[in-house]
Amino acid sequence: MSVMTYRDALNEALKEEMERDPDVFLMGEEVAEYDGAYKVSKGLLDQFGEQRVVDSPISELGFAGLGVGAAMVGLRPVIEFMTFNFAFLALDQIINNASKLHYMSNGQFRVPIVFRGPSGAALQLAAQHSQACETYYSHAPGCKVVTPGTPADAKGLLKAAIRDNDPVAFMEGELLYNFSDEVPDDDDFVIPLGVADLKREGSDISIVTHGKMIHVALQAASKLEKEGVEADVLDLRTIRPLDMDAILETVAKTNRVVYVEEGWPYAGTGSQIVTMIQEEAFDHLDAPVLRVTQADVPMPYAKGLEGAAKPSAESVLKACRQVLYR
Repeated sequence: MSVMTYRDALNEALKEEMERDPDVFLMGEEVAEYDGAYKVSKGLLDQFGEQRVVDSPISELGFAGLGVGAAMVGLRPVIEFMTFNFAFLALDQIINNASKLHYMSNGQFRVPIVFRGPSGAALQLAAQHSQACETYYSHAPGCKVVTPGTPADAKGLLKAAIRDNDPVAFMEGELLYNFSDEVPDDDDFVIPLGVADLKREGSDISIVTHGKMIHVALQAASKLEKEGVEADVLDLRTIRPLDMDAILETVAKTNRVVYVEEGWPYAGTGSQIVTMIQEEAFDHLDAPVLRVTQADVPMPYAKGLEGAAKPSAESVLKACRQVLYR
């Protein structure tokens, strides 16, 4: 095992997949000459050249569409958005074209393309640059949605996403790029899409989450341990396809669930997952399932208000106490 940052794990995944498959190429704003807005593509231009590491204009709809066309004729594009907030400009290409073409062509076209970049709030980037975007993309049939929360997951899931024959929205945590942790020393380390990971084992309550909220959930679990409560912490890693078997297993074990997500509560990812838990595991529940989300407001710019709007270990702890009737 090697210790590396989330950023370097993504860089290593891109490098290994581009070495493995000459059809893989990277395109996006500042990915080449500048080494990427977050330095995820550092060194790739020097190694692979300007035909495979391509700087694009600030035109998300345009270069996303170019990527869709390239995927239709057999290439494997990785399209980087400087932030998924900017990808809203390309929703027509991602949803109406990439996500639907396999179905609409009766299987004549596959669209093996990865749309990747940071999602969710960072620090004081205000309302238009702080949105957790998973729900927008998981709502559409045909688009897979991946939200890695650790360096190892970032590497293994990105490699799987690049190899996948369907469109993948790969949403990274902007605040995680400098986070370091162990990553297996294996240039073929691949984590299958749609497989959740139990990050911490307990028996009293299940905290289910994804993306960078896994770290908030683990902080809350550590606080619960001091109160004599052991929490299962399940990291979904992939929102679509969803590992419902893993969710049902933890519900059956603990009988109490708190779902944590970075997005808004109304029609959020958690709404879907909680509904599925109620439908498929109702008899296992000893308490209603509670959700912890961002406040239902555009993200404030002011630092204090921003902190109050984000999910926190304390808000997760409060929800867990409610579910435990403590």
